[in-house]
Amino acid sequence: MVVLVLLVVAVVVVVLVMRAASASGGAGGRPQRPVRRPRPTRPMAPDDDPEFLRELGRRAKRDDGSPT
Repeated sequence: MVVLVLLVVAVVVVVLVMRAASASGGAGGRPQRPVRRPRPTRPMAPDDDPEFLRELGRRAKRDDGSPT
């Protein structure tokens, strides 16, 4: 009879510990997502920049209209 009571107490303790661990974000429950860091912006070459290419086309049309 004593063994049965000890077994029940042990199960209750384990359940309480598991709930406490999952509530605090521990190992139990849903897995945590890794923190995403923003990617650093790197300088863009002029021939990769669409705004630069648009402005270059506008300037070419505005200058004399003939292709260079």
